[in-house]
Amino acid sequence: MIVNAKEILNNAYKNQDVVFQININNLEWAKNILLAANELKKPIILGVTPNAAKYFGGYHVCYNLVNSLILDLKIKIPVCLHLDHGNFDDCLKAIAANFSSIMFDGSRLPFEKNLKLSKKILEICHKKNLSVECEIGRIGGNEDNIISKVAYTDINEAIEFKKIGVDMLAIGIGNIHGQYPKNWQGINFKLLKKINKKLNIPLVLHGGSGIDKKDLKKCIENGIAKININTELQIANAKAIENFIKNNDIMKNKNYNPRKLYKLANKSIFNKTKEILQRFLN
Repeated sequence: MIVNAKEILNNAYKNQDVVFQININNLEWAKNILLAANELKKPIILGVTPNAAKYFGGYHVCYNLVNSLILDLKIKIPVCLHLDHGNFDDCLKAIAANFSSIMFDGSRLPFEKNLKLSKKILEICHKKNLSVECEIGRIGGNEDNIISKVAYTDINEAIEFKKIGVDMLAIGIGNIHGQYPKNWQGINFKLLKKINKKLNIPLVLHGGSGIDKKDLKKCIENGIAKININTELQIANAKAIENFIKNNDIMKNKNYNPRKLYKLANKSIFNKTKEILQRFLN
């Protein structure tokens, strides 16, 4: 069942629990993430970046694929199909394709313009019962080939986003996309606690890959209800494919068959998803 993220995140926030967003990149990712989450009976948010949607063939392809997998695999858990880091046009395309949740990322825009466009997206989405995530305070790292330096969220700006009715807010508290460098300064928990106290809405942590379990647990205890994971699965997937190619003669036993070539990768995605979801299994 495809649902919006609001209800599952509100429940998580209330109970100091977390819902994971795991980004999908192809059929194999979507299938194995769904199967793993369903086995554990945990709700899941499937994230799709604009570049991933393009890779799939378009937003409608993403929706139809996920919806069909849910039906054919008999997935019983709540599944949210979420646009990740979309600009205004990306949001409109995802809405038209029946995505159940939208992230408008205007964090690179001047604050007032970000707020204005976020409000427009909220008005459109809430009429259609879609959940909306917005972002302020740029999250550092590399996302869809956009490289950003860390910019911490301003509490007063965050309050303005609560006023316009945002369902969940992605905040910058030292987190980054991609792999964390050795000289990473860590999570600013003092800022997180202040934001949580002022907003009292589900907060989102992007760049969950690479943050240790202890720090993630502390984030959840202080308002983070959604954690985004992507890099961990990308690395596990790549290593599995590399391992298969290194240890098998591609020209023997029809190992060039994509179904054989991707067998270990499928298993790695399934197992890594289960590992992630069980980190904080209540």
